[in-house]
Amino acid sequence: MNTGEVAKLLGVSVSTIQRWIKQLDLQMERNERGHYFFREEDINVLKKIHDQLQNGILLQEITPPKDKTVRRGTIKTAGSDEAIEMLNAKIKSLEKDLDGKADSVVSYQLLQHRREIEELQSHVTELSQQIERLQLELAEMKEEQLKDKPMVLNNGKVKRKKKNFVSSLFGF
Repeated sequence: MNTGEVAKLLGVSVSTIQRWIKQLDLQMERNERGHYFFREEDINVLKKIHDQLQNGILLQEITPPKDKTVRRGTIKTAGSDEAIEMLNAKIKSLEKDLDGKADSVVSYQLLQHRREIEELQSHVTELSQQIERLQLELAEMKEEQLKDKPMVLNNGKVKRKKKNFVSSLFGF
C-alpha cells in the first residue's frame, strides 16, 4: 500500500503518516521514486501507534518496535544508471555554461567600472585645475583692490585710508 491508502485506512492525513515515520524513526521501504511502500506488518505498527495516540499517549512517549532487519529501497536497474549519468553530464555542461556566462558578465561590469573611474578621475583633475585658476584670479583681484586704496602710515603700520562720500564725488 502507498501512503495515501494507509492514511485513508487509519483515518489520518498523509502528512501525519509521514510525521510518525520521521519522528519515530521507523524503517519503511520505499519504491524507486522514493515513496513509502507499506507491507502488512508496517500497517500493523502504524495501527498500534494510532491506537496509542487515541488513548492519550504523546507521540514522544511512544516507543516503536525495533525492527531487527534493515529495510532498503528497490534496486536500481542498469537503465536508470545510464539516465543518471546522462543527467550528471547535462548538469556539468550547464554548470560550465553558467560559469562562463558569469565570468563574462563580471568582466563586462569590471570594464564599465574602470571606464567610470577613469571619467571621474578626469573630472577631478579638471576641477582641481579650475580651482587653481580661480584662486589665482582671486589673488590678483585682491592685489588690484589693495593698489586702488590710498595708504596712510600710522605708527609704522600701513593703514588704508577710507574715502568719504563727498571727496569721492568731487574727486579729492
